[in-house]
Amino acid sequence: MHRVCSHSKHMTPGAITYRNPNSGATTVAGEPTGLGEIAGACGFDPGKPNPARIYDYLLGGKDHFAADRRAAQRLVSALPDAARAARANRVFLTAAVRYVARRGISQYVDIGAGLPTSPNVHESARSVVPAARVAYVDNDPVVVTHARALLATDDFVIVVKGDTREYEAILAGPELNALIDLSEPVCVLFVSMLHFLTADEADAVVAAFRERMAPGSYLVISAGHDKNQQVREQVQTAYGDAAVLTGRPAAEIAAYFDGFDLVPPGLVPVTEWPLEEPDVGPRPRIWPGSPAPMAASMLAGIGRKRG
Repeated sequence: MHRVCSHSKHMTPGAITYRNPNSGATTVAGEPTGLGEIAGACGFDPGKPNPARIYDYLLGGKDHFAADRRAAQRLVSALPDAARAARANRVFLTAAVRYVARRGISQYVDIGAGLPTSPNVHESARSVVPAARVAYVDNDPVVVTHARALLATDDFVIVVKGDTREYEAILAGPELNALIDLSEPVCVLFVSMLHFLTADEADAVVAAFRERMAPGSYLVISAGHDKNQQVREQVQTAYGDAAVLTGRPAAEIAAYFDGFDLVPPGLVPVTEWPLEEPDVGPRPRIWPGSPAPMAASMLAGIGRKRG
């Protein structure tokens, strides 16, 4: 008998969840039970923090363990606006997908998809293109199991277990190719995940997808912007030694869009991205007003492939 990897059902009944009014992060009072069983089934150590589950915590989700919450709290200590940045990043993803869908794109590949958070890519795309096809790709066993249970609702939404660093295997794999036709325009998303790769790894995976995308395709990226070495070291400490953390200068993030025309307003802080239709004039921004500069710097952009 095959064992199914899942941990949400093991959360302690009656656990209390509350939101920090300053950081926006959610705290859970109560420990998940059965960690040994969960770890054995999924092949991971729940005592080690995981970027996907830390992100889930910052978004106010419930799919995280004590180690993830402790790491997230250290992250918020280093970057008090980390939860705000995570929420803005998620709003950018939704706005970007809807923007691309309005341009007639009906197929999407979400690389490093993370734990399901509604509205997900297929929900956002299908609000505009009901027949949109979506492939979610992630290598985390908890993410993959949750995503297959919650997202793969029909034959046109799939979850591919794959390590981004092994991009050739993903691109050549039968799962992806059965659903996504890269000879036709496609939207590929690298949202809040490239900074968890080394610079060389990130450059290679983006280039591999970029080169195979048909003209008229869209590339959606948000990535950590390295502007403060001391803060970066504190963030690395929060995530732990097992996690790679690579912030990039703005020029290097812009280089991901080589061969693509950036959609206005271009490559900007994620909080400055328009909520809807960025190329048709002034629109409300994700974070209205003129907030103080964020320590948790994320740059975001959408590019359309020339040709």
